[in-house]
Amino acid sequence: MEVEHPVLDVIRSRWSPAIYSPQPVEPEKLLSILEAARWAPSSYNAQPWSFLVARKEEPAEFARMLSCLVPGNVTWARHVPILMISVAKLHFDNGNANRHAFHDIGIATGFLMLQAAALGMLAHGMAGFDAAKARELYGIPDSHEAVAAIALGYLGDEQGAPEELRKRNRHSPRRTLNRFVFAGRWGEPLPLL
Repeated sequence: MEVEHPVLDVIRSRWSPAIYSPQPVEPEKLLSILEAARWAPSSYNAQPWSFLVARKEEPAEFARMLSCLVPGNVTWARHVPILMISVAKLHFDNGNANRHAFHDIGIATGFLMLQAAALGMLAHGMAGFDAAKARELYGIPDSHEAVAAIALGYLGDEQGAPEELRKRNRHSPRRTLNRFVFAGRWGEPLPLL
């Protein structure tokens, strides 16, 4: 995919495939990816993120997390080596609501995805999961909210994959900067553009 302006190679190489290799993710690489999330910035340095992790090497745990996904995501995510659910802490330690918790967990997930790309892997975030079921199955406290599911692994080979997955396994087009970077008034593109 072509960029309009220079960016880091790891940003340009990141995308969300639907076909993954069955190759396991090495434990040290998984820990490196999670470490990257640890270093994300957050409002008041609250670090309001947690990640539930299920590895394919632990079939019962993997099946439990897979059961939280909507059927359309199960069709491809059942083949990934790692599934995760991101969870946001909704209040600061002082009890005040943290209206930036979802923003901050998004940054942490972005760091996680970029580290995965730097290590030759890809991560696919999913809104299609049952947050209430995740709360029940994992005992997520009311002070926290399950935000998204994440698939992680190495890119798979499209050869032999079902047609429906090959259609989904494409880079999504990106909006141009003038469609979302404004100055002076909403909807007016930044003059530099």
